Amino acid sequence: MKSINPHSGELIRAYDPQDDAEVKRLLAEADAVSREWRKSGFADRAQLMKRAGGVLRERKQELAALMADEMGKVLRDGEAEVEKCAGCCDYYADNAQRFLANEPVESDAEDSYIAYDPLGAVLAVMPWNFPFWQVFRFAAPALMAGNVGVLKHASNVSGCALAIQDIFEAAGFPRHAFTTLLAGSASIEGVIRNPAIKAVTLTGSSPAGRSVAGIAGSELKKAVLELGGSDAYLVLDDADLEMAVDVCVKSRLINAGQSCIAAKRFIVAKSLLPAFEQGFVERFKRIRAGDPHDPQSDIGPMARADLRDEVHRQVRDSIGQGARLLCGGEVPGGAGAYYPATVLSGVRPGMTAFDEEIFGPVAAIIEAADEEQAIALANQSPFGLGAALFTRDKARADRIARRIEAGSVFVNAFVKSDVRLPFGGVKQSGFGRELSWFGIREFVNVKTMYHAKASQASPSGAQGGSE
Repeated sequence: MKSINPHSGELIRAYDPQDDAEVKRLLAEADAVSREWRKSGFADRAQLMKRAGGVLRERKQELAALMADEMGKVLRDGEAEVEKCAGCCDYYADNAQRFLANEPVESDAEDSYIAYDPLGAVLAVMPWNFPFWQVFRFAAPALMAGNVGVLKHASNVSGCALAIQDIFEAAGFPRHAFTTLLAGSASIEGVIRNPAIKAVTLTGSSPAGRSVAGIAGSELKKAVLELGGSDAYLVLDDADLEMAVDVCVKSRLINAGQSCIAAKRFIVAKSLLPAFEQGFVERFKRIRAGDPHDPQSDIGPMARADLRDEVHRQVRDSIGQGARLLCGGEVPGGAGAYYPATVLSGVRPGMTAFDEEIFGPVAAIIEAADEEQAIALANQSPFGLGAALFTRDKARADRIARRIEAGSVFVNAFVKSDVRLPFGGVKQSGFGRELSWFGIREFVNVKTMYHAKASQASPSGAQGGSE
């Protein structure tokens, strides 16, 4: 397991993977701690979670530098990611008790209500692109619900994975309330099948989601999957063009384009297409890719050279299929996993840039003859994570948004995750939800509590029937 600096190509550190015996020992420890942690009160959990947010803020610059070194995120974006994680800790510390409070329900009982009980140890299989945020958006609600967390992170961000465990321990959480496993991908099946693990959450590719969901399903364990996306941004004929171009460019280049909810396909009304292309290309040509530690860099390198090479293959395939290259599209010389901000136009269904998720700084511009075709093109994808609409007409936006097959639709804004709003997708973008009150209720036992009336409890008052 190696962490390699994607800017320089140099080895940062090699980690010895834990063997099966060590993994089983750590899972047994997590299981044991979960039996005690579930007994803790919300006030005690909240105090520790607030401290975790404080530790994150204290170490913000250090953690941002670690992300820059391990996966190439520019420092200002890394600092913003850490701050977002701290906010997530605060949010669930402040709201978990309310989200999981007993809910009275009218029935024929003297007293009936819904209670939310923790499950135990929840396994998170996480990717490298947002190495702190994607962990904390699972960990904060899971721990506040009374569960414990077990993390299997991407191997190239093992330093980040260990730092997260250290943050929770520094905040005062019991040892093994959050456990990082340093184990290869081949070990995931055994971890899921281990009786200590009660549920699984994964953020990653659709193939990885199918694999994890299949294993979890065979063990009858709950799973939440946040998978790939090919988000469509619909620029309608009444859009504020200048604003739309600015938002679209920003969304496509978040994290050097390495985001599930980054804009991928830009579906533009025919009447606006020439001006949209011109403005888009002008802005893309100004983007500076460079050392993520350099404050002048707009984007850093891609996380690994093999990922960069795959993006370049997708670009070349699309051009071979008839797409027009408007800028970028050439692998630069020198060290580092860099790829330029690239614009493809004339993209159509059947081309790689339309059909596949391109996980890098590549924009695919698609012409739409009218509103109906724009909606059809947006939905002509196996993915359904996010989407955006650009129009001056709110009623039109609401009407169209309800027809878009996606877990979220943003109007005149780029798609983002917000701790206050449920996050997730449909189709091959997964199932289940993270964040908001939906996220904290994914990994709990929704328990019906029923207290019979005295007349019901006696044989003479018994009610017939079952189920």
